[in-house]
Amino acid sequence: MSEQRLSFDDSDSLRSLLGPHEANLRHLADDAGVSARARGGEVVLSGPDEAVALATAVLEQLYQLIHQGYPVYEVDVDFAVRILAADPAASLKDIFLDQVYITGKRRIISPKTINQKKYIEAIRRHDIVFGIGPAGTGKTYLAMAMAVDCLLKGKVDRIVLCRPAVEAGERLGYLPGDLADKVNPYLRPLYDALHDMIDFDKAGRLMSKGVIEVAPLAFMRGRTLNSAFVILDEAQNAKTEQMKMFLTRLGFDSRAVITGDVTQVDLPGGTASGLVEARRILAGIKGISFILFNETDVVRHSLVRAIIRAYDEDGLRRDPGRPAGQPEPHAD
Repeated sequence: MSEQRLSFDDSDSLRSLLGPHEANLRHLADDAGVSARARGGEVVLSGPDEAVALATAVLEQLYQLIHQGYPVYEVDVDFAVRILAADPAASLKDIFLDQVYITGKRRIISPKTINQKKYIEAIRRHDIVFGIGPAGTGKTYLAMAMAVDCLLKGKVDRIVLCRPAVEAGERLGYLPGDLADKVNPYLRPLYDALHDMIDFDKAGRLMSKGVIEVAPLAFMRGRTLNSAFVILDEAQNAKTEQMKMFLTRLGFDSRAVITGDVTQVDLPGGTASGLVEARRILAGIKGISFILFNETDVVRHSLVRAIIRAYDEDGLRRDPGRPAGQPEPHAD
């Protein structure tokens, strides 16, 4: 057991660090497993040596972030604890201050975990990037932010967003309307992410001009996409031949991001996932990067991490030979 006393000379920055009614400090104490109290310009931490060292690092790095104008909330404390617990040498400044995109509502989109930071860097450096991991890890959202940023900076001429039109464990039956009406339900999550980045009217204008296109994966056949940022979402539901078809659409000055969760394959029993196969076949090819996410990268409600972990542990109990995070065999 140990005790650490930290002194902070800027009272305004300290108040921001502690949060309203010291909510940030209480959150840190719960996350790190320490006892924490603030008095004047001092914070006293006590508890197990490793926990105190972790909490100290979190407070010191968040204090420096506040000095650089970064607003710290309870969720940032949570991310900071997770990052520094996984890698004590990590720099929160390098992660949190890496602004990917600023939305029309002036909301800053930036990575919140080490793997998200690696993902962003991979998209910047590679023409083809695979983001593989569970729901809520920001795979599609960050890729969308990077795509919009590249478009608005003139690095690409258009954005192409696509998904396999595969039903997720249910049969929707007959859908009324023309072809666009029938495929829109499958593409809705892409529209939602897009409208979170760009004003609704502006997004509509860009889509009407063909600058931004949202389409089912099947519509990619026979095309060559030059100067485009292409995102394939829910790629675990692409068949092997569809994945090959998609990847060979890439033209000059284009880049592609492929996202998916190999534990949620909705293809018929016995059908191989093109995402799983691509990871095996394309590993080691220069210019292609694979970034693997896990439950520690989930940026949704904290219970989502617990749910993912519980399902993964249950799958391992029922099939001990299956690697964690890998899909279970399908049954007809």
